[in-house]
Order: sequence, then structure tokens, then C-alpha cells
Amino acid sequence: MRRKIELEYIFSSSVKVLFSRLSTPAGLSEWFADDVFQKGNQFIFIWNGSEQPATLVELKSNAVVRFRWDDAEEEDEYFEFNIHVEPLTGDVALIITDFADEDEVNDTIELWNKQMDILHRNLGA
Repeated sequence: MRRKIELEYIFSSSVKVLFSRLSTPAGLSEWFADDVFQKGNQFIFIWNGSEQPATLVELKSNAVVRFRWDDAEEEDEYFEFNIHVEPLTGDVALIITDFADEDEVNDTIELWNKQMDILHRNLGA
């Protein structure tokens, strides 16, 4: 059984600008993958020339983007970007949900931390 991971990152960015980096091929290719192509609900993520297809399973404008890897081991596994605005401070929080094997949890968290560093730099946030 793979473990569900939830991570939260704070951004000094507008929700609309952040959402575009999470939901479009151009935005995702800036920080998440080397390149991204979309055909309908099918997204092809490319790293080092290797393709990894995922299906867009949920999209709520300026709020949620959820993908399911086409080769996911479990039917209920996904990775998700959820944008939440903190009511008191107005801070924009990005909550990432992902799944990893128990022995890969720390590596997965480290990878997300690195990806978020790139996204922060690209947004200037």
C-alpha cells in the first residue's frame, strides 16, 4: 500500500497566475517537467526524453487540478494541486497531494521541495 503525502507551500502570487502554472502545458513545463503536451484530458509529461502520460481527472478554475498517472498501481491514486487562500492573512497556499511507496516518501518530499523552489523562482514569489 502506498502512502498518501500532503505538503503545503506558501506563495506571494495571485491565485490566477499560480493556477496557470499548475493547469496548462506551458505553465507545467516551466517547473514540473522538461516539456508537457495536452490532448483533451490527456497530458504527456516529458523528462529526459521519457514520456509519462497522465489523465486530468478534476479541474476547478483557480482552485484544484488533479491528475492520475495512466500507469498508477492503485485506481484511487492521484497527484493534486489545491490552491487555498488563508482567510486571515490572504496568503496563497498550494497544497500538494501525492502518493509514494513507504521507502520513497522522503525522496518524494525532497523532489516536491525542489520543484516548489523552481516554481517560487519562476513566479518571483
